[in-house]
Amino acid sequence: MQLAMKDLEIRGAGNLLGGEQSGHIQGVGFDLYIRLVGEAVADFRGDAEEKAAEMKIELPVNAHLPHDYVPGERLRLEAYRKLASALTYEAIEEVLAELVDRYGEPPLPVRNLIAVARFRVGAREAGLSDVALQGNFIKFSPAQLPESKLMRLTRMYPGSQSKPALDAVLIPKPKTARIGGRDLQDAEILEWANGVIRNIFSDAPLAVG
Repeated sequence: MQLAMKDLEIRGAGNLLGGEQSGHIQGVGFDLYIRLVGEAVADFRGDAEEKAAEMKIELPVNAHLPHDYVPGERLRLEAYRKLASALTYEAIEEVLAELVDRYGEPPLPVRNLIAVARFRVGAREAGLSDVALQGNFIKFSPAQLPESKLMRLTRMYPGSQSKPALDAVLIPKPKTARIGGRDLQDAEILEWANGVIRNIFSDAPLAVG
C-alpha cells in the first residue's frame, strides 16, 4: 500500500489522462490504475472491494487533484478511489459534494476530473470500454456499427475509419478549425466526445431541428 501511494505521489497526480503521463497510468489507463491501487489498499485492510468493469479513458484532459486543494497523499488517494468507484452520476455528485464540503470550490483540474468521471458513466452506458487517443485519431471501442450508423459516422465525422477486426472506430482528432486549428483539450474534447456518443453510439433518437 505504501509503495502504491508513493508511486502515485512521485509520478504526480498530474495530467493523468494526457500525453505527458508515463509509466503505469499510460499503460493501463486511469480507471484501471486507480482500481488496482484501490484493490491493493483493500487487500491490505482486509476489505472486500466491489469490482467494476475495466474502463479505459485516455484523452488530453488536465484532470487531477492539486496538492494545494487536497493536502496529503492519503487524502488524495482516497478521493481518487471514491471517484474511480463511482459508477453512477448520483455517486459522482456525492463525491463532488464531499470535496466541496471539505476543501471548498474545486479548481479547474478538479472540475475536469469530475467531468471525466461523468463521461466515463455515459461511455459505459453506451457499451464502450475504451476511449483513447491513438495517433491522429480517437479510438472508440468496442464498436460494431450497423450500416445506418456507419453512414452517419462518415457524414458527421469525415475521415473516420471503422475497424471491425479491432472492434473499434477511429475518428480524427477534433480541432478548433480544419485548417490551422489547434487540438481540442480539457472540457472541449470531453464535450466533443460526449457528442460522438450521443450521435453514433447512443440508441436514443437524435433531436431534429
